[in-house]
Amino acid sequence: QVQLVESGGGLVQPGGSLRLSCAASGSIFSIYAMGWYRQAPGKQRELVATITSGGITNYADSMKGRFIISRDNAKKMVYLQMNSLKPEDTALYYCAKDIGYYSGTYYSSIGYDYWGQGTQVTVSS
Repeated sequence: QVQLVESGGGLVQPGGSLRLSCAASGSIFSIYAMGWYRQAPGKQRELVATITSGGITNYADSMKGRFIISRDNAKKMVYLQMNSLKPEDTALYYCAKDIGYYSGTYYSSIGYDYWGQGTQVTVSS
């Protein structure tokens, strides 16, 4: 069983930054790939970024260069640094235990099996 608790959301102006945090439970957190997903009103949940147990990261195209995912295995934490935020980034952001596969050192996400309650990010002036 994995429990995930997100924090750090809020209201920010366009161009601003936020850092989301995710606290995880479970004794073998360090072997999991983790991800951030988001869901805007009326839209499907979409992948934002993933990070493997070894620190390999992947991003959705619209987040590349703006968002940074990281993790601290000792603290069982996952982070999402969001910069240059846009109104279209407004969504409920979820931390998740990711499911995927490796092709060499490249990791492909195919979904998730545990997720938190989400933290709201609103980008508006």
